[in-house]
Amino acid sequence: MRLASVLADGGRRIGVVDGDTVAVLPADCGDLDDAIRGGPAALDALRDAARRVTPEPLAGVRLDAPLRRFNRDILCTGWNYWDHFEESRGKREGQDPVETPKHPTFFTKGPDTVVGPYDDIAYDPRISAKWDYEAEVALVIGADCRSVDEADAMSYVAAYCVANDVSQRDLQRAHGGQWLKGKSIDATMPLGPWLTTADDVPDPAALRIRCEVNGVTLQDASTAQMAFPFARLIAELSWGMTLRAGDVVLTGTPSGIGNARDPQIFLKDGDLVVTRVEGLGELRNRVRLTALH
Repeated sequence: MRLASVLADGGRRIGVVDGDTVAVLPADCGDLDDAIRGGPAALDALRDAARRVTPEPLAGVRLDAPLRRFNRDILCTGWNYWDHFEESRGKREGQDPVETPKHPTFFTKGPDTVVGPYDDIAYDPRISAKWDYEAEVALVIGADCRSVDEADAMSYVAAYCVANDVSQRDLQRAHGGQWLKGKSIDATMPLGPWLTTADDVPDPAALRIRCEVNGVTLQDASTAQMAFPFARLIAELSWGMTLRAGDVVLTGTPSGIGNARDPQIFLKDGDLVVTRVEGLGELRNRVRLTALH
């Protein structure tokens, strides 16, 4: 099942997407944030409600980011594709690890970064001179959990979606080696276009990820190339730390980032960024000059 957040009648409604149509559910069905926190029973109720609604063309509705009421910062993973780790070796401006990581690298980014699947990406060259793209798969946790075994970890994934972890590389390097600031600029992380429930993703370990800027493919990889698979990420992140239903976990970007290229490629006003993940959908976002200071 594909679950979208549709902007209608001055609020956010749940839309059940089927091909090129969407069943927009009544307002009394609540929003997608509540449905994810409600677990399997809530999702089954959405399936039933969608059967009683006449679908309409998907192209005729406006989609918001699928989730908006976050429990905490967005949870993120760095260096989770070895080719990406290697392409940036010696280009991290003093932040290179001595050895290849033996455990996932985690950080967070503020929830105000999130924008919808077709919204503009904010761009302010006075904030940063190095705006970079990072296509990623995002996981949505479906039940509270702590210290889960890797063998059981995937049972806590409710859904998947597409994200682009747009980063400001100079800010990422400037604050004592901590990535928070360079990952948390407002209105810079597209998320969506909808949530695809885990039962509709037959093999999450073999999803093709692509990112295009102005029609040029700059990232093209598979989740099969991950250093630490989804289950390992959940197991290590939850070790002694409670994950909550509705938490969003970004799982890392593959090689091809702008900062590691020669010459470097950074986003600028007017660029069109298209982020695709096989089976999960597509984000289309224009970079727009925005006053953020």
